[in-house]
Amino acid sequence: MTDLSAAHDAAVTDRTRLAGSAYNGDRDLAARQSLYRWQTPRYDLPGLVAERLGDVRGRVVDIGCGNGTFTRRLRQERPDLAVLGLDIAPGILAGVPGPVAVAEATRLPLASGSVDGALALYMLYHVPDIPRAVEELARVVTRDGLVIASTNSERDKVELDELWQRAAGDVLGIERGPARISLSARFSLEKAPALLGEAFSRVEVVELPGTITVHDPGPVIAHMASYRAWADQYDVPFDATIERARALLGERIERHGAFEVRCSGGILVCRR
Repeated sequence: MTDLSAAHDAAVTDRTRLAGSAYNGDRDLAARQSLYRWQTPRYDLPGLVAERLGDVRGRVVDIGCGNGTFTRRLRQERPDLAVLGLDIAPGILAGVPGPVAVAEATRLPLASGSVDGALALYMLYHVPDIPRAVEELARVVTRDGLVIASTNSERDKVELDELWQRAAGDVLGIERGPARISLSARFSLEKAPALLGEAFSRVEVVELPGTITVHDPGPVIAHMASYRAWADQYDVPFDATIERARALLGERIERHGAFEVRCSGGILVCRR
């Protein structure tokens, strides 16, 4: 691992940064989530997760529940389930109806075999010790319990990476600027099956490819700006690069009528 990637990994997993800045409230996460409104096909991800939990009865824990997108949907569609939301950030939990609690994925405050389903959606890349978190997932679910994780591919949104590097290069006066930070790189869709396979004998990967098409820079720029908590990791003035990206994107949309971003992510359904 290079010094740069080690620094990025440390930033992605830094608990103070995550709880105190990145997820201290709903704004930045909501900006990232909202970009998918412009995706085709449009996946109802909370609905897909609820469907996969169709045969589960009893208790479900949503680990790293964030702003409660999945927790709320499960409680709405499956009132028969007892759903608990857990997250490391008290600030973002403030807007999620209870029961919720502050907890670490590597030290779940749950008895062994005490839940029938566990969710770890778009969050395992934030855990410093991913294998330990996977062990905890396997520990807390019953022998026939279900675990659903999700993440993005290493190929996800490459167009945004290219836009950022072009904008950063313009700001720095060079041809190509430094790359933007990748949150999911530590637990990408390519790496996830092997990591989960250490504790689960069956790991089904459900890929969810799509294309986001925007006719206005707003949604893309809001998504890029939502990484402000990691601004110090970019080796380029963050606000200036965001504004340059806005200008470049506006020019491209004016020329071509739209801007397309290829998305590549998925869910992983795990059983022991």
